[in-house]
Amino acid sequence: MILGTGEGLALAGDDDARPVLIVTGLLQEARIAAGPGMTVICSSSNPAQLRSLLTGFDPGTVRGVISFGVAGGLDPELESGDVVVATEVTAGRQCWRAGAALSEELIDDAELGGRRIVRARLAGVEQVVPARAAKAALHRETGAAAVDMESHIAAAYASDAGLPFAGLRVISDPARRALPALAVSAVKPDGNINLGAVLRGIARNPMVVGALMTTGRDFNRALRSLRGCQPALMMQRSAAHHNRNHAARRPADIATPAISAIGRQLAAAGS
Repeated sequence: MILGTGEGLALAGDDDARPVLIVTGLLQEARIAAGPGMTVICSSSNPAQLRSLLTGFDPGTVRGVISFGVAGGLDPELESGDVVVATEVTAGRQCWRAGAALSEELIDDAELGGRRIVRARLAGVEQVVPARAAKAALHRETGAAAVDMESHIAAAYASDAGLPFAGLRVISDPARRALPALAVSAVKPDGNINLGAVLRGIARNPMVVGALMTTGRDFNRALRSLRGCQPALMMQRSAAHHNRNHAARRPADIATPAISAIGRQLAAAGS
């Protein structure tokens, strides 16, 4: 599902006004990402569908690719709501760099409402990794802090198209918690949650309610954190460039460190 296209803002130091391609897995993520300068693709957590959508997408219409959404935690130190900015994405024996390493000055917790932000590797998979033991094994194998089903596909597409890539993912289910099977199977083809299927599953097995409630709290916390990261998608010119065009800047015009982080990561991809 391609949700929309907007007029773009330039990357830091760039005059390219094309939109940025945002790749998401769930409709909730796509709604958060949608805005001016964004073309948003929602895969409905279906890797085959995402590849199909990208196969028919013209890379010349965008100036960069960002994988944006929630992720499963692999690093046991991370909690739901923590933000992972990708340094690279790995899938099997393949690995894609997400641009130059971000400096500590660009990742400032205070500028994102106290959210914890880490720079780390993301693992890309073709199926949900729900079990604690499987998460631990994937962490040992890859060294990745989080796992999702879109980042490796988005990174490969960007690499093949010669486009800069960045990834911003928020932990939903921490490494120490398993995802209930019912939660895994409840995603509809449009990327939304099938509440009817959830209710029927609860009726068959009431014991799953506690796990679902915990998963729901984690997911809602992750979505709140993701909404707070939405400004990081708004690639703006540097403050110096903006100053040359406007003597006085409105507060909303000022690029935050998070905005600069993603912008610089896109601009420096491949360096």
